[in-house]
Amino acid sequence: MKLLVRNLARTTTEKELTALFIQFGRVQSCDLVLDKTTGKSKGFAFVEMPKAGEAKVAIKKLNNRDVAGNRIRVKKAETQVVSKPEEKIEDKIEDQPKSKTESVWKIPK
Repeated sequence: MKLLVRNLARTTTEKELTALFIQFGRVQSCDLVLDKTTGKSKGFAFVEMPKAGEAKVAIKKLNNRDVAGNRIRVKKAETQVVSKPEEKIEDKIEDQPKSKTESVWKIPK
C-alpha cells in the first residue's frame, strides 16, 4: 500500500522516515519529494509498504504524530490517472491540405 506523508520538516531525511515506518512492518520504498531547482525537501513523501495491514497500523499510529517539530499527516495515497493531451483531428488525417485552396481529393488523370 502506498502512503502519502505530509507536513514533514524540511530537514527530515528518507533514512529517518524509513526508520519511522519500519517499526510497523516492511518498507518497500521511501521517496522524499525534492524541489528540482534547490534539491531540498518539499515537505512530503511517499512510503510504500507491501502488506496493507501493516500500512494501516502505521497510518493509525503515525498520523498526527509530532516528528522533528512538525505534526505529520499520513494517509493512503490516492491513485491519480494522468491523461494524455488530446490529439487534434488534423494530426490524424493523412493527405490533409497544406493551404485552404489545396484540395484533399486526388483526381485521376
